[in-house]
Amino acid sequence: MPVIPVNGMRLSYEEAGTGDPVVMIQGTGGGRTVWQLHQVPALTAAGLRVITFDNRGIPPSSECPEGFTLRDMVGDVAGLIERLDLGPCAVVGTSMGAFVAQELALARPDLVGRAVLMATRGRTDFLRAELTRAEIDLYDSGVRFPARYAAVLRALRSLSPRTLDDDTAMADWLDLFELSSAPGPGQRAQMELSRLANRLNAYRDIRVPCQVISFADDLITPPRLGREVADAVPGARYELIEGCGHYGYLEDPAAVNKVLVEFLTRELP
Repeated sequence: MPVIPVNGMRLSYEEAGTGDPVVMIQGTGGGRTVWQLHQVPALTAAGLRVITFDNRGIPPSSECPEGFTLRDMVGDVAGLIERLDLGPCAVVGTSMGAFVAQELALARPDLVGRAVLMATRGRTDFLRAELTRAEIDLYDSGVRFPARYAAVLRALRSLSPRTLDDDTAMADWLDLFELSSAPGPGQRAQMELSRLANRLNAYRDIRVPCQVISFADDLITPPRLGREVADAVPGARYELIEGCGHYGYLEDPAAVNKVLVEFLTRELP
């Protein structure tokens, strides 16, 4: 697994496939391996070269416990694209990764050929602001829930009712969540980035072709907030995927991958 210096820190990344490059950006607490179960195989089978990486805050990339900004993360992706001579390339982001992707498309359109924005938003409403504050307060308190309890809470807020009602699927999900590592100081720094200012007016200046994907049962980033981003970005396409929560790309990878492959491989006008 290569590690390169980018934007004053160390960034770990992996590549798979050949063809036009696609850089994939994970959300808060997510590592590059999350993409490798479903999205990387689908995209490489479609003839694309896929670059996944660990955001700053997620080891083995630099943890940066002193904190960082969304601009820093945009600079990380820009530096990765430049160091690997990928641009202009496609970028795919989910949740916080989508915030990074849309800001990169705005700030460095020379590096972005097209962008997919999953589970995204362009502002922070009251409930999402309070959720972020509560998560940060919990982390700073030093209280750590028992692993199984934390897994159940994560499932309730991140998955769809369809999945929650499937006993067999839930047994697997809870085991997976329970094995996940507890958040460290780098993830604490990532939490701060959920305090997203209202950027909808700024996104009217994005000229990169964009595909917004929302998940119908997403409690963390409800579809109405993704729809706002699609309405703000000129010419953006919008897709609502039913029966999925915040982790829709893992709950229904076939539906998500179909949208990804179609958008990332189609001829642009």
